[in-house]
Amino acid sequence: MDFKNIKRPVIIAGPCSAETEKQVMETAVKLAADGIKIFRAGIWKPRTRPGNFEGIGSKGLEWLKNVKEQTGMLTTTEVANTKHVYEALKAGIDILWIGARTSTNPFAVQEIADALKGMKIKIMIKNPVNADINLWIGATERFKKAGISDITVIHRGFSSYTQSIYRNDPMWQIPVEFRRRMKDIPMLCDPSHIAGRRDLLLRISQKAMDLNYEGLMIETHINPKTALSDAKQQITPEELKKLINSLIIRHRNIKDMENPEHLNTLEELRTKIDEYDEIIFNYLHKRMETAKDIGKLKKKNKITVYQPDRWNQILEHAVEKGKKLGLSTRFINTFLEAVHQESINRQTEIFKK
Repeated sequence: MDFKNIKRPVIIAGPCSAETEKQVMETAVKLAADGIKIFRAGIWKPRTRPGNFEGIGSKGLEWLKNVKEQTGMLTTTEVANTKHVYEALKAGIDILWIGARTSTNPFAVQEIADALKGMKIKIMIKNPVNADINLWIGATERFKKAGISDITVIHRGFSSYTQSIYRNDPMWQIPVEFRRRMKDIPMLCDPSHIAGRRDLLLRISQKAMDLNYEGLMIETHINPKTALSDAKQQITPEELKKLINSLIIRHRNIKDMENPEHLNTLEELRTKIDEYDEIIFNYLHKRMETAKDIGKLKKKNKITVYQPDRWNQILEHAVEKGKKLGLSTRFINTFLEAVHQESINRQTEIFKK
């Protein structure tokens, strides 16, 4: 099943955890009635600390088999080791997904990939817990090398030490870069784990659609208030239907613009962007050359490369000026940190000579 060739948005829905057969079936029947084609449910739940609900275990696979038989929906669950893989395959699970904790561990990913070597099955890979794009790409490559061709990735946000309204910071620039590097891999968004609360789901889902994702994986429970895990981020089937109907699905290709005259305007604006980028790069080059001259003076006078007072002065001034120009503090910090690091690298090279 190639998600790139299915009408957007692809929707995968179902509870965070399979808790009881009644809960699973009632949720599935309502979702199927609303046209949802893929049912998700966690059978084995990796929890941060022991003592929390860690999933119903293998007996829940029978419930997923019943879902498939009674509704015709495809089923998917998370696997974290080879035992999970064998049991899920034996139960006829259609799609396996690799969770964020597992994709962080190349050893675990490789074991699962080896267990699936040469099989025709769909694999979905969530981004690692930590913001390391190479781990995410590496996990994808391991399954490719094992002969798995039907691969989708899922953006579910990243753990962050900074305070945020999100449970997991979306860090949208990372999935955007992933798509640039691996453009043939479909991408879904898991707004449930990014948000951590249901009131943010629509905002995140719309952002994912605007960024050209193929679809969404949304945790849906017949009665979220009673959920044994992640109760605050789950929604009812009725709420899911409302969310889907509220999404604005835009054209994926520029050539599909509804007003052909706007295409010329767009090209003119893109030309301006290219011109501004040229100016920015020329001035960045001049800035780095000046940084090298500063490095030579520091070396002659036995001064350290890094000067924290000067750096704080630059940053504070830039943030203040950026606000007046409508630029976010986060953007200014990220941009200047990269520029500053490159300046340090240039000066360090001078010190080495």
